[in-house]
Amino acid sequence: MKYSVDKKEDYAVLTLGEENLNSLKAPDLKAELIVLHNAGIKNLIIDLSNTKFVDSSGLSAILTGNRLWADSGNEFVLTGLVHPSVKMLITISRLDSVLTIKNTLSEAAKFVMMATLKNELGADVVTSDEDE
Repeated sequence: MKYSVDKKEDYAVLTLGEENLNSLKAPDLKAELIVLHNAGIKNLIIDLSNTKFVDSSGLSAILTGNRLWADSGNEFVLTGLVHPSVKMLITISRLDSVLTIKNTLSEAAKFVMMATLKNELGADVVTSDEDE
């Protein structure tokens, strides 16, 4: 599977270099998501701008990533849904109501940064309440 990972301080961007996220590629994506999560990547953005087709196996891999990051209280964001067939599949399967989807990589990064800040401020507030 062709992909790149760009690690930042509070998140990483996994950009798929594959046109098809199907049953042949999905297991590799799922394995990479597990590796990234276990490596301590706080938040993950997946850029699907190169991906023209996703099947049910691809959706399953994406949902695995969403569950991993949600279970750890962090953000998992999809971006780059530029190809109509990918966007339509996510809409038809109603995953647009489950997944966090942003139109651009910039919007996704801003969303993650704001969520991180909110979590950090919330943790500080809880800590200060416990001291009282």
